[in-house]
Amino acid sequence: MLPREELATAQIPGGETLTLVSHGRDHIIMLGRDELMGTRMQFSEEQLARLTLEQLEIPAPSVLIGGYGMGFTYRATLADIPEDGRVTVAEVVPEILDWARGPLAHLTGDCLDDPRGEIVLADVAALIDDAVDGTTPHYDAILLDVDNGPDGIVREGNERLYTRTGIARMRDALNPGGIIAIWSAAPDHKFTSRLRDARLDVEVRTVRARPNNKGPHHTIWFARKRG
Repeated sequence: MLPREELATAQIPGGETLTLVSHGRDHIIMLGRDELMGTRMQFSEEQLARLTLEQLEIPAPSVLIGGYGMGFTYRATLADIPEDGRVTVAEVVPEILDWARGPLAHLTGDCLDDPRGEIVLADVAALIDDAVDGTTPHYDAILLDVDNGPDGIVREGNERLYTRTGIARMRDALNPGGIIAIWSAAPDHKFTSRLRDARLDVEVRTVRARPNNKGPHHTIWFARKRG
């Protein structure tokens, strides 16, 4: 059995420690003893981007992504977004980008140099607030993969994103017809109700973790702002 090798660690502001490990050819980011994400199960994180962009009938969408992680959602967005589109990623852990350029460079490719994208070292909630307050333009889509679901387990400050107030702020940061898409390791019926209570049109999809229809079932919420 192949051993796991610790490659690097990073402290989450207001949260626990992230650990990057290798396991043979695979890489995994651990949160404590839990696997947060890994290269063997990236399909649902890519679908978070692709299924959202399929629903946007906008020639040059502006997309905000919460969390870079291993870059699965970011790269999938860049692969499918039109040439005039714009992608902003909010990441709170600077070391994540060091890993992207270092031990995970084989995954990263040239995505960090794509002129359509920008990685901002900031809390995604702060960028949402900027859009609501008019400091920056509104978004056509907000993609969240900053936790294993609407629980805020990775970072305590993330919990406010999933509250009624947080959902309303995300809605108000969108252009009419824009979509909030949120990845989760499991369904959460109460969260679905909160989205609907925010006057959003909600669709819930189940996606497998691997493209061969294997691996765990993950949940993605698509909540559209009414025009």
